[in-house]
Amino acid sequence: MSECKLCLIRDMAEKADIYEYVKKTRAMLHASEKASDELYEERLKHCTGCDSLLSGTCLKCGCYVEIRAASKAAHCPISKW
Repeated sequence: MSECKLCLIRDMAEKADIYEYVKKTRAMLHASEKASDELYEERLKHCTGCDSLLSGTCLKCGCYVEIRAASKAAHCPISKW
């Protein structure tokens, strides 16, 4: 199967085990550190429109964007959010 260029991990059935890790990591954030659901989804919207996304991974910094977007203090490595 070819890589899904602009997909998030949550959208790829073959990466369900990785998405469980993403969900656990997000759940472990203290409420004061966690981005609101609205902010989280807005950030991911920017990521899915970015040429630097490949299968849920940012090609600029190597992170899973769904984990980076979960933290209030996080930022996009190319300043898209």
